[in-house]
Amino acid sequence: MLNVVINIVYFMLSVALLFAFIRLTKGPSLPDRVVSLELIASIVVGYVGVHAIDTGVSSLLDVAIVIALTAFLTAIGFARFLERGGRKSE
Repeated sequence: MLNVVINIVYFMLSVALLFAFIRLTKGPSLPDRVVSLELIASIVVGYVGVHAIDTGVSSLLDVAIVIALTAFLTAIGFARFLERGGRKSE
C-alpha cells in the first residue's frame, strides 16, 4: 500500500515540476521567474523527502534541509536584488 502512495506522490510532484518549469520559461517578468524557481526548489525538497521515505535512508532528510535553506537564502538574495531596482545600467 505504501508503494502505491509513494508512486502517486512521485507522479504528482512530477506534474507540479512540469507546471513550474512551464511557468519559469513563459513567465512574463523576473519576479514571476523567481517565484517559479522557489517552487521548483520546494518540489525538489519534496522529491528528496519522498525518496528518503521510499528507501529508508534518513540522511537524505539532511540533504532536503540543506536544499531548503539554500533555496531560502537564494530567494532572499533575489528579493534584495529586486528591491534595489534590479541591474543598474551605467
